[in-house]
Amino acid sequence: MDTPRKSRRKLYFAITAIVVVIGILLYALADRYLIEKVEIVVRNPQTVKADSVEAADPVAEQAEYDEWNYKSDEISISIDQVQTGTGADMITYFVADVRLSGEATLSSAFAKNSFGRNVIDYSSSIAQDNNALFAINGDYYGFRDDGVIIRNGTVYRDEPARIGLGLFEDGTIGSYDETEVSSSSLLADGVVNTLSFGPVLIQDGMIADDLSSVKIDTNFGNRSIQGANPRTGIGMIAPNHYVFVVVDGRKTSYSKGMTLDQFAQVFADLGATEAYNLDGGGSSTMYFMGRVVNNPQGKNKERGVSDILYIAER
Repeated sequence: MDTPRKSRRKLYFAITAIVVVIGILLYALADRYLIEKVEIVVRNPQTVKADSVEAADPVAEQAEYDEWNYKSDEISISIDQVQTGTGADMITYFVADVRLSGEATLSSAFAKNSFGRNVIDYSSSIAQDNNALFAINGDYYGFRDDGVIIRNGTVYRDEPARIGLGLFEDGTIGSYDETEVSSSSLLADGVVNTLSFGPVLIQDGMIADDLSSVKIDTNFGNRSIQGANPRTGIGMIAPNHYVFVVVDGRKTSYSKGMTLDQFAQVFADLGATEAYNLDGGGSSTMYFMGRVVNNPQGKNKERGVSDILYIAER
């Protein structure tokens, strides 16, 4: 028969074991989802140095612009706010029509100029660090450890997992199967950047099938991609003619968000021949000329992300 002292000792060891297990689990979760793990520090010539006496003006001398438009010799950006429905069914989204020429390109940038797991910053901060005129959040590559990640011509990760998107040096974009097309082939074909999220919304002018049942990630903490959600996407009308759409959501009587079918239809109506879904939810952010255009998280509060796509004067 156990004595009271032995019973207390067993209880002590049991509690200690439970605390240790919980601690290990919490550390594992923090290590997976919270702790920064910088793998590569990127030298980006667009970046404004922290010790600069005066930050460079991102606006070209000859440019004409206002709160919703920008036009220079090589860059044309026009943003429209669109609202449909009423009351609880209202949807608010923002469409940016972007045309590039000359040396202007669609570029990408990492949070804190570093590639790695859980390295994040606000889209607006990353944009300002890179003198961006316009930016949207990217694919949040740092939330996962797979996918093919090529940025500005450099392969940072080569773990094929899903249908990705390639951004080519000729100004076109196109989806591809990461498990079937090698990163070396992509580079040989002129890919400058890849995005690994999805799904594909439009391919070869046709809206993708079965968007209502598609699944992307099932990581801990992810919301379902189904239903009405805030969304970010990129589309192409013609080479160097892009449309970017950011949908707000989760705010009653302002915007409930969009389903993937609705999102794809928006791109189709805009004339996109290719379109791809990027990270959404609280990440969905559109930045233009020093300000966040949309209402992230329905609270005017940005969420940290791993990367952006952006436009800047050269």
